[in-house]
Order: sequence, then C-alpha cells, then structure tokens
Amino acid sequence: MAQTEEALELLLEVGRLLSSKLDLSELLRTVLELASRVVDAETASVLLLDDKTQELYFAQALGLGDAAAKVRLRLGEGIAGTVAKTLQPEIINEVGSDPRWSAQTDAASGFKTRSILAVPMRVKGRLLGVVEAINKSGGPFSKADLRTLEGFAAQAAVAIDNARLFSSLTEERFKLGTIFTEMSDAAVLADPRGDILMANPAARQLLGLGEEPTSLRRAFEPLVLKPALPALLSGGVTESAFEARRKKPTALTLSGRATRIEVGWLLILRDVTEESRKEDLKRTFLSLISHKLKTPLASITGYAEVLQDELAAVSSKPIFPKAVGAISQQGRKLSALVDKLLLYTKLESSDWTPELRPCALDDAVDAALKQLQEWLSETGADISRERPDEALPILADEDALIAAVKNLVENAVKFDAKPRKRVVVRTLREGNDAALRVKDNGCGIPPEEQRRVFSRFHQVERYFTGQVDGWGLGLPYVKKVVDSHGGSVELRSTPARGTTVTVRLPLRGKTAKTAGKAS
Repeated sequence: MAQTEEALELLLEVGRLLSSKLDLSELLRTVLELASRVVDAETASVLLLDDKTQELYFAQALGLGDAAAKVRLRLGEGIAGTVAKTLQPEIINEVGSDPRWSAQTDAASGFKTRSILAVPMRVKGRLLGVVEAINKSGGPFSKADLRTLEGFAAQAAVAIDNARLFSSLTEERFKLGTIFTEMSDAAVLADPRGDILMANPAARQLLGLGEEPTSLRRAFEPLVLKPALPALLSGGVTESAFEARRKKPTALTLSGRATRIEVGWLLILRDVTEESRKEDLKRTFLSLISHKLKTPLASITGYAEVLQDELAAVSSKPIFPKAVGAISQQGRKLSALVDKLLLYTKLESSDWTPELRPCALDDAVDAALKQLQEWLSETGADISRERPDEALPILADEDALIAAVKNLVENAVKFDAKPRKRVVVRTLREGNDAALRVKDNGCGIPPEEQRRVFSRFHQVERYFTGQVDGWGLGLPYVKKVVDSHGGSVELRSTPARGTTVTVRLPLRGKTAKTAGKAS
C-alpha cells in the first residue's frame, strides 16, 4: 500500500514537472530522467514516430551514445516496433532470449541491455511513439512497474504533444512575423473589435503609429475611409476593398483590402497617392476637354440645323442640304459622345457618391427605354420587355441607374450587326436581389475579352475601327454605378450567339449586401 501511494505521489510530481516544460528538447530530457526514476531503471529511451515515413527514431536515449540516433525501426520491427504496431506494452526481462532483440546498439555504445519495459505513448487515439525503461535495478520489471510506466507514458504523451504544438506555433509565428515585417505593403492585424494587435514597419510609417497600443479607429482618424470603418468591418463582410484619403497637411491616398481571419482582421494597404494624382489629372483633363468641346459643338449643331432648313427651301442643288445635314448629324453624334465622357469623368471623381433614394427597378428601366425610344426607332431594334408580377423596390441613385440601363441597351443594339436587332430586357427577383437582364443576339464576346470589356476605353479589337460609335465606357460606367450601390454585374457571352449582362442590386430592406461595398 505504501509503495502504491509512493508511486502515485511520484506520478503527481511527474505531471507537475512535465506540464512546466514547453521546450521539446528540454522536455524529452526530462521524460528520460523521470521514466527511469518512476520504475527504478538504470536508463531509458524515447522513440518518436516519424509521421511521413512511419518509422520510429530515437528522440532521446540516456547512455546509449550517438549510435542510437542512427537507428530507425519500421512498425513491427524489434521490441519497440512491435509495441508501436500492436499498441500493447511489453516486459522483456531477458532480452538475449527474445528473437526481436538486436544487440547492434549495445555493440556501438558499449552499453549492456538486460531487460526492457516498453510502453506506447498515445494522445487522442494517435500514436506518438514508445517510451522504454532499460535494466531494472535490483531485479526484474514487474506488472506494477508496467502500470506505473503506462501512467507516466500517458502524461508524457500529452506533454510532448503540447510541446510540439507550441514549437510549431512558435515557428509559424516566426515565419508570419518575418513575412509580416518584410512586406513592402503596409499590413495591420486587428482583433474583432478593431484594436491593433500587430503592424509592420511599413504600416507604422504610413499611419504614423507609435509603439503604444491603439485601434483602427484612431489610426485612420486623420483619413476619410470609403466605405466607412463600421461598414468595412461589419459582421456580414469577409473581404472588402477600401480607400483612405487625406487632403492636409499633404495629400495621401491609400488603397487597401480588409480580410476577416480567425483572430480578427488583416488589412493590407498601399500608398497610391502618385497614381491617384495622375488619375485625377487625367479626369480633370478629360473633363476640361469635354467642357471646351461642348460650346462649339452646340453652335455647330444649332446653326447646321438652321442652314439645313434654309437651304432646303432656297437651294437648287441637293448636295448643299445633304452636306449640312451630314454636319448636323455628325455634330449631334459627337455631342452625345462628349456627354458620355463628361458623365463618366463625373462618376470617377472622388467627390461623387450615389444619392440613394427609394425607387422601383422597373420604373428606372422603363424611364431609360423611354429616353432611348427615338434612337431605338431609328436603329430598327426590336426590344422585348419582360417584367415580374411583383414590385422590385431598391435604394438607388435613379439618374445614375437610368444612365447605366441606357448604356446596357445601347451596347446590346450597337454591337449587333444583324439587320434585325433583337434585345430582351427582363427584370426579376433573385433571392434578396432585384435583377436586370439584358440579352442580345449579336456576335458575342470572345472569352479572353470578357473581363477586359469592363475596363475603360476598351472595345473588342475588331470593333475598335470606327464603325461602332463610342468610347468604350458603357460597361465600365455600368460597373461603377452598380458597385457603388452594393450590387454586382455578370456577363455571359458566346461568340456568334450573343451576350447577356445581368445586374443585381439589393432589394430594399434586405441585408444580403451593403450599399457602397467595393468590388
């Protein structure tokens, strides 16, 4: 009884010692010393399982020398390999008479093995390895020794597994820290509340962060975020693009992406001040040129129409009214192109935000078709309008949405070379979205071009020769409007079979998407 109590006290002490070790090498040395101590053995060894090769190797072996480090045992090979395979402990008090015993290690180390007590180490049903007590002092190993070593092995397995996990986490943290620190882009790690846990040097410099703890709210305080921080880190969003701008004391523009991860949020930011400045210059230039063209174009088209009427009444030569008519027609066409360019540059301005008000998607679509009625009649397009039985209420900047619908319909007609142009304009409900689908029977768009058509000034190569009017701004305009409303645009096209563009906008009162979400 006294011996049992002593063993229990020893195991409790062992548990305390093992749980205090997280360094794997130090822990394994402690395991060896304690393994020999708990069963009163001369020495001990720990063999761990290599998960890749499924072989046992000596992680630590007291007194067995460097030779043990070279030994590898397959499952079922030798005494330790058998214990690992069967998961059953073994007492071998006369190793010389056991056919599984090999004296190779003894010969290399000069150590004499007489008896072995081997016990598997398992945690959560998974084999970690085998612990061996070697040469019982003062007699053979007993079943009581076996039970004691089994209890020890259970504690050792948990401690080794924890130490391995800690080592792995430390290594991964080091790798992450190295990558995080060496990144050229600014990176910020924040908890779910928005308190900053870690920021790399680039982020500290860009946001002016000190060493004291702070939050994303305070870090971005001098900047204007689009979308705002609460919307950016809202519960339903897993990844969002955002922009941060500051005008004073110097201009600063940051482009970023916030990604939800297990511990909170990872924000990657890049200084795009110079790129933004160049874009602003381009927009200013285009807007200026467009405005400068408006006045002379208004004079040209206005006087051309007056001359056309006058010449038709007094001129005997039909060429004069025809020439003036051509000037008037081309002037109106150029004026329409300038209007489109002005509309797009206004949309690209950093000061533009959609004025969202309650409206119905079908009302906006009908208004767009009404404004296009005269042009559609001239082109001879056959427009088929399909609508649902239910209303599709949305929050939208109606003027911008009407212009987007007009662009979709114009594209569907212009890029159809067939004599009879058929376009289906359909509105419908898709889950929490109000959807607009515009389908044409034109030539279609090749697969490699389908993403590029949403880039400004891009037209499919074979059309970029002048016979199709436009700047290549129709679909980019649509995408910008839809993105600003928290919606999405999908394009499906097959060469020679036409194109279908689907716009989805959140139904009013639904929270499936957030207006203002960046694409």
